[in-house]
Amino acid sequence: MIPEIRISDYDYELPDGRIAKYPLERRDASKLLVYKNGNIAESVFRQIPDFLPSDSLMVFNDTKVVPARLHFMKPTGAHIEIFCLEPCVPAEYNLIFSETCCCRWKCIVGNVKRWKSGRLTLCNPELSRQVEVLGLEAEMIERDGETSVIEFTWKDGSPFSRVLEICGTIPIPPYLNRDSESIDSERYQTLYARYRGSVAAPTAGLHFTEEVLAGIKAKGIDMETVCLHVGAGTFLPVKSVEISGHTMHREPFSVSVGLLEKLRDRKSKVIAVGTTSVRTLESIYYAGVKCIEEGRPSDISQWMPYEREYGYSFEEAADALAGYLKGNSMDSLKIGTRIIIVPGFRFRAVDVLVTNFHQPQSTLLLLISAFVGGNWKEIYDYALSHDFRFLSYGDSSLLFREQR
Repeated sequence: MIPEIRISDYDYELPDGRIAKYPLERRDASKLLVYKNGNIAESVFRQIPDFLPSDSLMVFNDTKVVPARLHFMKPTGAHIEIFCLEPCVPAEYNLIFSETCCCRWKCIVGNVKRWKSGRLTLCNPELSRQVEVLGLEAEMIERDGETSVIEFTWKDGSPFSRVLEICGTIPIPPYLNRDSESIDSERYQTLYARYRGSVAAPTAGLHFTEEVLAGIKAKGIDMETVCLHVGAGTFLPVKSVEISGHTMHREPFSVSVGLLEKLRDRKSKVIAVGTTSVRTLESIYYAGVKCIEEGRPSDISQWMPYEREYGYSFEEAADALAGYLKGNSMDSLKIGTRIIIVPGFRFRAVDVLVTNFHQPQSTLLLLISAFVGGNWKEIYDYALSHDFRFLSYGDSSLLFREQR
């Protein structure tokens, strides 16, 4: 049954001055709130290995943010911003980034009412020779509500990944209320980012340094990765009165056979770095259920976890997925998820969560509430009264799940 949850019950006052507009000089210098068994402690992020259970499995999201915001100009001089959301033609990220002359993306277009038809040329206010040689142009193919399909064409044979690097800017969150700057190209990216595709960073990972990762390894904690490409939906506010009226956007993810086998055979705690890792790991269970009941995995719908009781163990689900992939000579699971995690959700994979502090009335705050058994307000009141910095460039928390 779809939970009846009023989003207004997950509100709190967040002064603008508590939103971190820029990162600290050192990634691991951020404050760390530790919540365990109803108790709150305070430390600094570089000390996080001291709080992690030994012999655990820690899972990171190794997606990479792409410079997906492009600024074009009409012949009249009007500026049009195009924000690339997800690939259309080709439909796979690795293929579209390899295209050398044209491709199509689903995009959000700013100032769209002023663009009825015709090709746009990229703004080049600094008269960059590289931009001039590329000759990047955009044409609207179709419009569907808030999004449009845009065809990009360019001249010099560069792969589209290179085109974005030259022409695009990093799409920092709108709540920072500033334009992207050079610092964002480095700091709005995790150290371990590998696979291009996100339009928002998995920000829990921004605190990790090589020293912190070495400290985690030295404690005997196994480290693995998943990849979920974060979409622009992560910034969308919940506009409905109840969460049942909110629609989650599809986000593609991949999980290796090796990780599935580790999860199947696990005897220790699973630590997720970020809410995107949580959503990926918890989606694995429902992909496994589909594999058991339908013979193959497929996309996870928003409300599947709440539709009925599922009697399979997580280990059975992971085993079914691993068996399916190996039986079909596949080395990883690649599907999409729209899963929403709200109070009442039954966690099957994740025991511990590393995460930042999230916006009021957001789906991420609902996830936190579900994870800590409804005690989010106590945690956030502490953070607000002890000078913690909030949102993407803010401080971090280490949350141990309420066991029931």
